Parts: sequence; C-alpha cells; structure tokens
Amino acid sequence: MRLTRFTDYSLRVLIYLAVKGQDEERATISEIAERFAISRNHLMKVVQELNRLGYLTATRGKHGGLRLKRAPAEISLGGLVRDTEPDLGLVECFRDGNACTITPACRLKPILGEALAAFLSVLDRYTLADLLGQQRAELVQLLNIEDASQAS
Repeated sequence: MRLTRFTDYSLRVLIYLAVKGQDEERATISEIAERFAISRNHLMKVVQELNRLGYLTATRGKHGGLRLKRAPAEISLGGLVRDTEPDLGLVECFRDGNACTITPACRLKPILGEALAAFLSVLDRYTLADLLGQQRAELVQLLNIEDASQAS
C-alpha cells in the first residue's frame, strides 16, 4: 500500500498545526511549505480540501491563517486516509469497470481486501494526538516553531 503525496502532505499540515497549538496562534501555507520544503501551490490544494472536509479552519486576511478545527485527539488517522486517498482499490478488481479475466476464480481480491481492512483498522486506533506524544518538544524544534506554551 502506498499513500499519495496528497495524503502525506495532509498529514504533515495537520501535524504542524497540532504542534503549533490550538490557541489563537495560526500558521500560514507559506510557513508550512517552507518548514517541510514542499510546493506552496500543491499545499494550497491540500489545505483547501482539509478545510472543506472540516479538519482545519482557514481564515483570510491580515490576521488570517490556519488552525485545527478539531482537537488532535478527535482526528482519526484512518478517517483522514479514507478522506484523502482518491482510490483505495488496490488492484483492478476493486474498481468499477473491472475487466480482469480471472476475477471469477481469483482469491486475490478477498485477501487484499482483508489486508486493506487491517491497514485501515490499525490507523483507526490512532489519532493526530498520538503522533505528537512525547515527541512534541522535538517536533517543535525540528519544525522551528515558537512554542507558545514555553514562551514567557
């Protein structure tokens, strides 16, 4: 199983926002793109979709920016992957228009279906909060985020 770049970037955006915090502190697309060294234009599409899906709030204007819409503990990794992956059909027989000749006698589809269900089941056990854990301080440092909880 390979996740798309879109899902990868979605996870990075949400991790960044979770590390940054849910107070009034907002992040910008440019800031996140710079920290991860990824395309700002591609990130804009990711942020628009995450906003549409209700994972974050994007506010325009001088004091605008991005914030998580829900607490990190309420964001399921399995749900995020389901929401951001355009096609979880691992092979042709999972998809509409299946033209594989051996489908009626093939055991691959149920086995891959079981594997996909197991993959998503594991992700369902974890939330965005689980990605932070004891590593939050290290993430703050690696992402060069000013930690508002430490500032005085």
